[in-house]
Amino acid sequence: MGKPPSAPTTGTPGPVAPPVPAPPVVAAKPPPMSQEKIDRLIIVALDPGHGGEDPGAIGPSGLREKDIVLAIAKRLKDKLNTQPGMRAFLTRDADFFVPLHERVRKARRVQADLFVSIHADAFLNPQARGASVFALSQGGATSAAARWMANKENASDVIGGVNIKAKDAHVMRALLDMSTSAQIQDSLKLGGEVLGQIGKVGRLHKRNVEQAGFAVLKAPDIPSILVETAFISNPEEESKLRDADYQGELVEALATGIRRYFAKNPPLARNRQL
Repeated sequence: MGKPPSAPTTGTPGPVAPPVPAPPVVAAKPPPMSQEKIDRLIIVALDPGHGGEDPGAIGPSGLREKDIVLAIAKRLKDKLNTQPGMRAFLTRDADFFVPLHERVRKARRVQADLFVSIHADAFLNPQARGASVFALSQGGATSAAARWMANKENASDVIGGVNIKAKDAHVMRALLDMSTSAQIQDSLKLGGEVLGQIGKVGRLHKRNVEQAGFAVLKAPDIPSILVETAFISNPEEESKLRDADYQGELVEALATGIRRYFAKNPPLARNRQL
């Protein structure tokens, strides 16, 4: 198609209209953040094992598992709370007993994005050493040692005076039944990040994330791991656990592993129903 004919130019030109001023330039406002992003904190539930009348494992020189894991958990809480947008929560902050199912309930009540249970276990052989990380298994433990430790931790409810044959057993069973493959896969990712960092600090008992039926890992909607920081029954590792500098290195490794997990798996990308 040709150009449309231009207007005729004959006759006396009329008055020229004044130029229309350009609208003022207004800086574009950023889109308002959703309320979810404004209020969204990453919540990490830290679970120091045992407590109260349940001392946990006891080392050759008398170091009690319940004391050392509480000290580590408190330091890790302080470390995570320095991270922008991240807050840590303790299932126990002093020397008292918390039933296993109640630890899970506490994490779910604060809508935790992660659950990290901290332990320092013993084994029949005092030469056993190294850190381990466990995720939940739906089909049984991945090793005999994993199964043995899971049964030992689960039995601690009896020490705390809870009747696991009553309704609490049904609660734990329901939580297990609700566990999904997605929760386990997220837990394995988290465990891999944490294990990789712990391996830079000390010896690993196993170089892969193990799986077992720990009751505290059965929250159906929270990626959950159990960290055995060392074998307190090993004299050398018991000595390390007493050392404040080693505790600091361990806390830094745990915090780095948690940060790396969230960097690769932002919590806002998950659609978690409570």
